[in-house]
Amino acid sequence: MWRSRPLASQILMGVLGILLATVSAGALLYVKLTGETLDAQYEQRALGIANAVAQMEPIREALPARDPGHVVQSTAEQVRLATGAAYVVVTDRTGLRYSHTNVDLIGRRLEEPVAALDGQSHLGIDDGSLGRSANARVPLRGPDGTIAGQISVGILEEQVSSELAKAALWVVLYSALALTVGVVASWLLARRIKRVTFGLEPSEIVALLQEREAMLHGIREGVLGLDPDGRIEVVNDEARRLLAVTGTVRGRTPREVLAPGRLLDLLEGTGNARDEVVLTDEFLLVVNKMPVVLSGRNAGSVITLRDRTELEGLMRELHAVTGLTNALRAQEHEFSNRLHVLSGLLGVGDADEAARYLAEISQPITSPGTDLRSRIAPPELAALLAAKVTVAAERDVLVTVSRDSRLDLPTVDANALVTVLGNLIDNAVDAVAGCPEPRTVVVRLRDADGVVRMSVHDSGPGIPEEALHEIFADGFSTKSSRGSMRRGLGLALVHRLVRRAGGTITVTPGPGARFEVSIPGDGHHGGSRLDELEHAR
Repeated sequence: MWRSRPLASQILMGVLGILLATVSAGALLYVKLTGETLDAQYEQRALGIANAVAQMEPIREALPARDPGHVVQSTAEQVRLATGAAYVVVTDRTGLRYSHTNVDLIGRRLEEPVAALDGQSHLGIDDGSLGRSANARVPLRGPDGTIAGQISVGILEEQVSSELAKAALWVVLYSALALTVGVVASWLLARRIKRVTFGLEPSEIVALLQEREAMLHGIREGVLGLDPDGRIEVVNDEARRLLAVTGTVRGRTPREVLAPGRLLDLLEGTGNARDEVVLTDEFLLVVNKMPVVLSGRNAGSVITLRDRTELEGLMRELHAVTGLTNALRAQEHEFSNRLHVLSGLLGVGDADEAARYLAEISQPITSPGTDLRSRIAPPELAALLAAKVTVAAERDVLVTVSRDSRLDLPTVDANALVTVLGNLIDNAVDAVAGCPEPRTVVVRLRDADGVVRMSVHDSGPGIPEEALHEIFADGFSTKSSRGSMRRGLGLALVHRLVRRAGGTITVTPGPGARFEVSIPGDGHHGGSRLDELEHAR
């Protein structure tokens, strides 16, 4: 039943319970201490009256003579009435009363021993014949200084209780004020908590937390949650894998857990990010960043990370296959035209001309692949160059491999060379495809001193001088998007692969851009999913 109550009721009942317990305990303690203080005060008051009576000469002289003039009773009553004491009792050494408020008790002895015979004062609370009282007993000395009797003065508890009732009234008023303030404070606290929790009850918050944990760690996308100050509040397992972060990251900024780069710029940026493609050392990520606004307040931002490494590789592989298919289709179209010409010559009966034309098109043509294979040792690289020559020719671009190109280094990583050279040739062909003639791309490969050196030089407009420092940055491109293919990835990937292989890459501005790459022949190129992606090109 307690858990089913609204949060405001739980806070109110809890605060009221605490206040009631503490105020009640405080009131009881206060009443107890006040009662003890009042008892002590009235005992001291009774002691003062008793000492004053003990110093009166009429009583000191009359008591040893057994009060023949009955001055003890009259003097004691005058003192009692003047001081407001409940009683002033004068007794001799044997306990015989010579004065009392109740005259019937005069001449009778005390029920208890005479305490002041020891010469000391005695204080306490007594239950006498007149009721419970604060009592003081002092010795009464005769004219010769000997103890002749005892003076007993009492103040009834009714006076103490009256004073205590007055003090208790203030305690009650204070307690009521404290409870009122507690009710108002608990109500304000409940309102603030409801506002902070967006009106959710504790059970709903628990359910949301359980659903959030199940969702965050169950989905296949990386999720980051940043608070309004840009600190990480939420990170799921997939985000840790894609960002390669370990340990505790909650409460830290992205700059404290990520390396500088475009990904960090997107995460720390103030704007939104929609389907931004980011290249890391291991993955190709699609990043989305959206602000979170709840009840008109900025609650931070949510960032999603999608791994598109495999998908992008398939798309690039499909693009490469499409290019080869178009090249084969163009060749098929050319052969169809030749067959149509031959069929036409035979149709008009010009057999001699048809025989001559058939002999002309049947002349053996030296395959460029055969020449490349004789100079380029890695077969994968020779096949790549032959394919690029053919595909580029269909775009009216002449790709040539310089006659002095030789590559015989046996320890070279062919996959790295294929990836790097393929990208550079594709970029060069794209750069000159729409330019006036001549549209040429020259490739040169050499190995010497254990280092493979490659250069790709095109006849295009070249790289602008101001873009040289950012041409290898992730996402940078001077070309428009090619359908769903993402621009600005090829050179960034090439730069990462060359750097990982321990090599260098430089670019010379236009006109006619020139890329030069040096890769150690015995370098160990660590494979990764990004290698597979670029190899698909």
